[in-house]
Amino acid sequence: MSLSTRQQAMLEFIQRFTHDHRYPPTIREIGQDVGISSTSVVNYNLNILEREGLIERDKEVSRGIKLIGALAQALDPRSLVSVPLLGRIAAGEPIPVPSSDFATMGDETIELTRGLLPTDMTGIYALQVRGTSMVDAMIGDGDIVVMRHQNTARNGELVAVWLRDQGETTLKRFYLENGRVRLQPENPTMKPIYQDPANVEIQGKVVLVVRRPE
Repeated sequence: MSLSTRQQAMLEFIQRFTHDHRYPPTIREIGQDVGISSTSVVNYNLNILEREGLIERDKEVSRGIKLIGALAQALDPRSLVSVPLLGRIAAGEPIPVPSSDFATMGDETIELTRGLLPTDMTGIYALQVRGTSMVDAMIGDGDIVVMRHQNTARNGELVAVWLRDQGETTLKRFYLENGRVRLQPENPTMKPIYQDPANVEIQGKVVLVVRRPE
């Protein structure tokens, strides 16, 4: 079974919190991070993570969540890897950038536990998000998206695209429908962007979201 976006965010928070504090978060801390006010909903999703063999739980203990397998091994500080932070990307209306390359941030990198990243690290880089068009995908302003460089995408995938004619870049879900591209935001207040496929250059696919600390 594949995890939902919410369950993946919960798992990433548990791993990140455990790495930072050396003990696991409470149910309320998990809910607060992923935007769930109901502890029963958090419990429901934790039960799925447990069923999938990703965590173990002692429900009699406040901090009774334990990562297992490869996720637990990834907490070893020696498993940290550096990912280049190449620039910023709009999650809202597309913003102009000087060229089809993302604005660089010098030699800046972010460090992530190896277990969160794909086995094959070829073409992996990170971008900082501007805007709020992807909030329902749990991607907010200031968050980091880890990308794999590629120039193709399947319908529904979350991608960075360069709009050639406009000289603009944006982060959206990709759909090719009836001969045109729909770039779909994950915000009910925003409308999709429709483009001729010849005007759309896919620059990468999101493989991980690193949420900005509150």
